[in-house]
Amino acid sequence: MRYPLLYILLLVMIPCFSKAQDANAFSPKYVYLRNIDIEGNQKTRKSIILREMSVSEDAYLLRDSLDALTEWNRQRVFNLSLFTEVTINTVHVSKDTIDWNISVVEQWYIIPEFTFKLADRNFNVWWVEQNRDFKRVNVGMTLKHKNFRGNLEQVNVTAQVGYTQRFGLEYFRPYIDKHQKHGLGASIFFARNGEKFYTTDSNKWEFARTPGKFILNEFDVAAKYVFRPGYATRHTVQLGYRSAAVADTMLILNPDYHLNNSADLRMMELIYRFDLNLVDNWNYPLTGFKTVLYGVSRLGWKGIDQQHFAQVEAAYFKRISNKFYSAHIFRGRATFPEKQPYSYRYAMGIDEEYVRGYEYYVIDGSQYGIVRNTLKYELLNTYIRNIPIKYISSMPVRIYPKVYTDIGYARNKYPSNSTLNNRILYSAGMGVDFVTAYDFKVRFEYSWNHLGEKGLFLHFKTE
Repeated sequence: MRYPLLYILLLVMIPCFSKAQDANAFSPKYVYLRNIDIEGNQKTRKSIILREMSVSEDAYLLRDSLDALTEWNRQRVFNLSLFTEVTINTVHVSKDTIDWNISVVEQWYIIPEFTFKLADRNFNVWWVEQNRDFKRVNVGMTLKHKNFRGNLEQVNVTAQVGYTQRFGLEYFRPYIDKHQKHGLGASIFFARNGEKFYTTDSNKWEFARTPGKFILNEFDVAAKYVFRPGYATRHTVQLGYRSAAVADTMLILNPDYHLNNSADLRMMELIYRFDLNLVDNWNYPLTGFKTVLYGVSRLGWKGIDQQHFAQVEAAYFKRISNKFYSAHIFRGRATFPEKQPYSYRYAMGIDEEYVRGYEYYVIDGSQYGIVRNTLKYELLNTYIRNIPIKYISSMPVRIYPKVYTDIGYARNKYPSNSTLNNRILYSAGMGVDFVTAYDFKVRFEYSWNHLGEKGLFLHFKTE
């Protein structure tokens, strides 16, 4: 069961009064939540689970909203991404008193994530334009612990070889205080490439390589602080140092790859991020609202002077009828000053920043905006149960056919011979999404764009 945004907001605000605070607590409008018992959490601490809930023990709940409140809290616990299954059973101790019994099935927390990742921007670019070249594949392993010591701490160790050699270590502890609101983390990474794109020609990347040596070496180190005052709100501040060194070949081919024809780039980076997430399912939302705001300041002393940008993502998901859902997503960024080294002049065509149907193109720029509109139908939403594997005893299977339209625009003061900058892009299409356990999802999409081009595209991330 899922609820529209307004209803979710009302649920969050449902009063849960203690006996001393509410003289009308014994009104027939309320039931008394005596205890919250949890079972199945062999590793996860009870306090981590209770932190996600909108109610606590020894509280009075509105009787008429009890079913909705139960489902809302079940979904909040599930969004921890620590469990494959969460159920909440209400036990009626008496007419006006209840207990909640929460049953969870824990995931496998220590995950050796073997990487077989394409170096190109998406599957279609690799399959069609790069002729399925296995030299353009990254192979490696990230050893992840998603719930270190049962405190939701995350420890990741990465070793990757292939097109990009990448090695790194990440640690994050979400709660360092008694009230579970403040967290700290740190990361360090080193990467190097034998081949790298050096310019954009007709909205396509051009690549260069230096036989027998690496053409690009990168180093990043960062520390972050997280403040989470409530379930849906998160503030992150990150301070980092970043460096990059390129071979002379890159500068010969593109003197603007770094500013001042410099082979080296050195800078400090300050990032502020604000998350407001009121969707039903954080992995694959169907109802609710979320927004993500970025503010980034980069100050360099070699290869880059300064760059500041603000980036926003806002998404609204709505249940239209029993099986139909709509999704409306906006992403955009504004950067200043506009004069930047080529390596930091990107806009659309990377990660999730693209207009569907234009996956083959790179659209550089300092400002851009993308709007995505999707209508989907829940064809299947079930569980495969009694799987004889300890940490995958049940597996969700969800299938959503869909239709969609996109529109986007990227401003580039230095478009060169690219033609998709500084004009409105639009597309339409149809497809199907498959969602299953451990946040795995795959999207098949058949799109048409304004150029009259059409094609089938494969993606492994949420829209």
